[in-house]
Amino acid sequence: MTVFKSTDLKQTEELGRKIADSLHGTEVIAYFGGLGMGKTTLTRAIAEALGTEDNVSSPTFAIVNEYHSKYNIYHFDMYRVSSWEDLYSTGFFDYLDTGVLIVEWSENIENALPENTVRITITKGDSDSERIFEIEGLDI
Repeated sequence: MTVFKSTDLKQTEELGRKIADSLHGTEVIAYFGGLGMGKTTLTRAIAEALGTEDNVSSPTFAIVNEYHSKYNIYHFDMYRVSSWEDLYSTGFFDYLDTGVLIVEWSENIENALPENTVRITITKGDSDSERIFEIEGLDI
C-alpha cells in the first residue's frame, strides 16, 4: 500500500499525474471516502494527465461520464446504487476492459469490483484541507 498526504490542490493534482503515469488503459480505480474528500478533483487530475480536453465533472446525475484521452475514461458515481439491478442498469459490466473505469462511492458496489481493482481510500487529515490517500493495487 502507498500512502500519500495532500495538503492542497496542487499536491492532489501531482498524485493524479503519478497515477495516470502508472496506468495501462483497462484498470478499475475504486474510490472509498465520504463527501468532499476530493474524488472528482483526483479524477480531473488523472484525466488531464492522460490528455483529455473534456470538462471533468462529478457524474452524480448522469451516473457515468465519458472522457476521451490516451485511454477512454469512464467516471462512475455509484452513490445511488443500492442493488444488483441498479448496478446492471448503469452498464458498469459492459465497460470493463474497454478503458479506465474510475468509480466514486465504490462502497456501494464493493462485491462487484474485479479482483485486480485499484483501491484508493481517501480520508480527512489533521486540517480541513489535508487528505490522506491510501492506494492499493498500483505502484506509484
